[in-house]
Amino acid sequence: MGNQAKEDALYQEMCRVVGKVVLEMRDLGQEPKHIVIAGVLRTSLANRKIKRSALTEQAMVEVVKALAGE
Repeated sequence: MGNQAKEDALYQEMCRVVGKVVLEMRDLGQEPKHIVIAGVLRTSLANRKIKRSALTEQAMVEVVKALAGE
């Protein structure tokens, strides 16, 4: 897989991850602020019982960095 294809796949996965969190927060009646989304993803990443693909894990980390200004 070429570098551009990897970047595109990562970007698509990042969008999927953020979209899923935003929709779940909406369903719970919470306002999806960027720092809250980052916190939800940090908490999820800390749970090592959940099996994720390497791409999903990397996407989650990159989203946290982008939203939290890390």
